[in-house]
Amino acid sequence: MANKNSNHTIGINKISFYTLVAMAVLYLISTVLKLFNLALKIIPYLQGIATAIAICILGVLAWRFVDSKPTAWKVLYIIVLLVVIVGVIIPMI
Repeated sequence: MANKNSNHTIGINKISFYTLVAMAVLYLISTVLKLFNLALKIIPYLQGIATAIAICILGVLAWRFVDSKPTAWKVLYIIVLLVVIVGVIIPMI
């Protein structure tokens, strides 16, 4: 049983690391494009994709935390997730 949890944690750690790498690449590309004044319209979208990736990973991890908690935690999770999503979308409009 302990081995299964250990493998699960290692899997989450790998996903988190590679997600961080993907985000770094997207931010690096957007920075390079901005330095050379290329494709300025695409830069916010690249950064938005990086942010969306982070929200997805954090949302899954946060749900795993609140899944075994009382209903109030789950309601708080949904409210916080909606606020974060709206906070990301509104500036892009």
